[in-house]
Amino acid sequence: MLKNLIPKIFYDHLQDGLDFFIDGLGFEILYRDDDLAVIGRDSAKAYIVQSPEYAAKDRPELGIDTDDVDSIYRELSERVPHLLHPNSSAPALKPWGSREFAMLDKTTVCVVFREWPETKSS
Repeated sequence: MLKNLIPKIFYDHLQDGLDFFIDGLGFEILYRDDDLAVIGRDSAKAYIVQSPEYAAKDRPELGIDTDDVDSIYRELSERVPHLLHPNSSAPALKPWGSREFAMLDKTTVCVVFREWPETKSS
C-alpha cells in the first residue's frame, strides 16, 4: 500500500527553503545536515536540498491535501501574508472540484493547499 509521496525540493541555499517551510509554513526540522533537511508538519514531509545546479533547473509547485483549507488559510494569511501567491491568495473553488489557495517563496517555489469535497459512500 502506498502511503505518501515525499518530494525533494532543491534550493541554491538551504536557508531559503528553511525560511519558507519552517518560518513561513510552520513545518518542523526532523533532520538536518549541511546540505539536507527533512521537514514535516502533521503527515506532510519533504526533503529540502541545497543544490545550486538543480535549483536552477526546477522551481516546483507542490500540492498538499488538507481536510480544513480554511483554518490553514487563516493561520498562514495572518502570520505570513506576504507569502500568499498573488494569483491564488484566498481559498477558491476550482473547476476540478477542490477549494485551494497557494503560497509562494522568493525563489518561486509554490505550495498549494487543497481540500477536496467529501465523497458520499453508497
